[in-house]
Amino acid sequence: MFYQPKTGHGLPHNPFNAIVAPRPIGWISTRGADGQDNLAPYSFFNAVAYTPPQVMFASTSAKPDRDGTKDSVANIRETGVFCVNVVEYAARDAMNQSSGPWPREVDEFDHAGIAREECRVIAASRVAGAPAALECEMRQIIKLEGSANFLVVGEVVGVHLRDDCIVDGQFDITRFQPLARCGYRDYAVVRDVFSLSRPGE
Repeated sequence: MFYQPKTGHGLPHNPFNAIVAPRPIGWISTRGADGQDNLAPYSFFNAVAYTPPQVMFASTSAKPDRDGTKDSVANIRETGVFCVNVVEYAARDAMNQSSGPWPREVDEFDHAGIAREECRVIAASRVAGAPAALECEMRQIIKLEGSANFLVVGEVVGVHLRDDCIVDGQFDITRFQPLARCGYRDYAVVRDVFSLSRPGE
């Protein structure tokens, strides 16, 4: 099969969502200038640089009350900061509940029953007990092609690691089993890992 996105794929559901998979989930917590907390998952998310450490996520839809974008990007425009919370398998239902198209005045921490803690460096909440959380200062918001596509790049300025996930001096993802997004309504969980040495090592 071959198709050009501009002319359509002819399938019941868009296959593009399932091709680049699995994708890590950035559970992005922000706080607006009015002090309102927001928490939402994004699967267009990844780490993009080591020095300085940087991450990115993309928002691809809009709400009528947010000037062509969603709550997360709108809050970051106002405050310049956000926190990335790592999603473990045990938090899958809470993460999913926080993904709803709730009005801007809805606090997803409260709505989904998610405990919060204050970040150390930035003015935002983070998911209490998350395996890891990355406090970030926004460096760029890039408008992508499309009506509501925005790429947010942030520099990591604070890192929280849950103590039980550090084993022999390494951050062990099998201790919490990270959740990943696949296509359609599908997710995956990482339970098995293996190592490969690079040529010359």
